[in-house]
Amino acid sequence: MIESNTSRVKGSSISRVMEIIEAVALAKTALSPADLAFMLDIPKPSIHRLLQQIQADGFLQTNMRGLVVPTERLHHIAMGVIYASRYKALRQSILRRVSNELDETCGIAMPDGIDMVYYDRVQSDWPLQLHLPEGAHVPMWCTASGKLYLSTFPKSRRQQILNNISLKRLSKNTITDVHQLEQELIKIRASDLGIDNEEFVEGMVACAVPIRDKSGRLMACLYAHAPTVRKSLEELLSFTPKLQQAAAELSSLVEEPHTQE
Repeated sequence: MIESNTSRVKGSSISRVMEIIEAVALAKTALSPADLAFMLDIPKPSIHRLLQQIQADGFLQTNMRGLVVPTERLHHIAMGVIYASRYKALRQSILRRVSNELDETCGIAMPDGIDMVYYDRVQSDWPLQLHLPEGAHVPMWCTASGKLYLSTFPKSRRQQILNNISLKRLSKNTITDVHQLEQELIKIRASDLGIDNEEFVEGMVACAVPIRDKSGRLMACLYAHAPTVRKSLEELLSFTPKLQQAAAELSSLVEEPHTQE
């Protein structure tokens, strides 16, 4: 009996590996091997064998509950795909426009564990500014983009995170009380706007808006910051509509299909 092309493709190890990685990456909650076997119609012995190989190669890992989750390696691949050079010029032009409109530094931050990482950035022309280059890691609990990302978690998971990280005081306004920070995150979740009122660096204020994928999940943040000698927090927040418009444009770059040029 000759096997059809459809069954051959479905049954190939490479296709199955990619299906497993895709399912784990897109899942809203961590999946068990049994979940994956059912979702992808793969026999349990095969799913365990494939998962062992994928984990050995460093793309997926098993957490303490035995559920399958992405690794740091897969996370970096995903970010590289999202922000590949194909759209870098257009991203930079959007950021440059926003920076010119605000007359301040703006950029894109993406979550990486309990940090936020700066992946794109356009600096203002002012001599006084905070130097945080691309690739810099900043804490999640006291930055505008980090607090915005934290606010998107369900309350129970958010509390687990807050209870297990050290809320180190970095400036006089850093929120170090878990309950107080939780109340702040509830407000941020409602407004969809991250705020840093001199919590990360004394004398600097910042705000951030979400960049979402087509399913509505936050995949990155568009932030802007300024020294308080130039702009108050209220003045910076007055530019929120411009940031939201730019964030929508940046989101569309990820959703845009690849076409022949």
